[in-house]
Amino acid sequence: MSRFRLSVSRTKTGKEIYDCVVVGAGPAGLTSAIYLARFGLKINIVTRDVGGKMAIAPLVDDYPGIPEIPGIKLADLFEQHVKKFGVEIVVGELMVNLKREGDIWCVETVSGSKFYGYSVIVAIGCEKKKLGVPGEDRFLGRGVSYCAVCDAPFFKDKVVAVVGGGDSALSSALHLASYARTVYIIHRRNMFRAFQAYVDKVLKEPKIEVIMNSRVVEILGKDKVEAVRIRTSSDEEKVLKVDGVFIEIGSEPPKQLLEKIGLELDDKGYIVVKPDMSTNLPGVFAAGDVTGGPHKVRFEQIIVAAAEGAIAANSVYHYLLSVKKD
Repeated sequence: MSRFRLSVSRTKTGKEIYDCVVVGAGPAGLTSAIYLARFGLKINIVTRDVGGKMAIAPLVDDYPGIPEIPGIKLADLFEQHVKKFGVEIVVGELMVNLKREGDIWCVETVSGSKFYGYSVIVAIGCEKKKLGVPGEDRFLGRGVSYCAVCDAPFFKDKVVAVVGGGDSALSSALHLASYARTVYIIHRRNMFRAFQAYVDKVLKEPKIEVIMNSRVVEILGKDKVEAVRIRTSSDEEKVLKVDGVFIEIGSEPPKQLLEKIGLELDDKGYIVVKPDMSTNLPGVFAAGDVTGGPHKVRFEQIIVAAAEGAIAANSVYHYLLSVKKD
């Protein structure tokens, strides 16, 4: 398809206006950028980091055509594919607002930078949930972590606990087992909520010990993590000595930011999207884990986010055709 541009290419202050500004560089944002570039559009990516949750996955073994690969390496493949098309990726910029200026959208970032586009794809993913227990904030970076891939090497031959029972918790535990002496998985339910492949691997790993029907109620220590206080479903408590705590209890959308922008949200704070990934704001589309609503089937997988990114890009292209000024 041939390239087209709208009649105005710069703001009054001389800032370049892109056909589309993609906010976020996880699988949804990177895939949308690939398709937008293939449509011949002038785009850029504004993002806090590259890869999102994909980059911190210890192992990805369910992406078609790639039987097994570390998440960081898969994220690098996505990034290199985007760069093949000459797409600009601005890293280290966190969106703090999105405002309409005439027929142009302005993405504002925490640094004060502004990026202008005739359309926007919001693909910022979700934020890791916190336990909300005493000691969690105090020991962040001193034994408390939300990223096994990032911090596992610091716990070589030590004892750690992983809190959670889903895919991310079990895959993190398996990754930590290659470094730590002992890995406890602490889960509040009596069964895991993960793929059976992960469950089977966890149960076969001699370094991993599973503690079910229990929850962490406090993280203990003086200058760093030394133990966790656990409460069972029968209200019994015990203190478990550990050197680190990895919290993997899921994610949630940045609801306050999305409300500030004026996006319609569902009852859980996710962006309501139509089947074409459009939102209630004309020219603003969304894709990936940050989306929700009655048309969304929640299945937080890389391939799903990538597919939604492709759909959003196609919708942006047709939206721009509809508002093109000759």
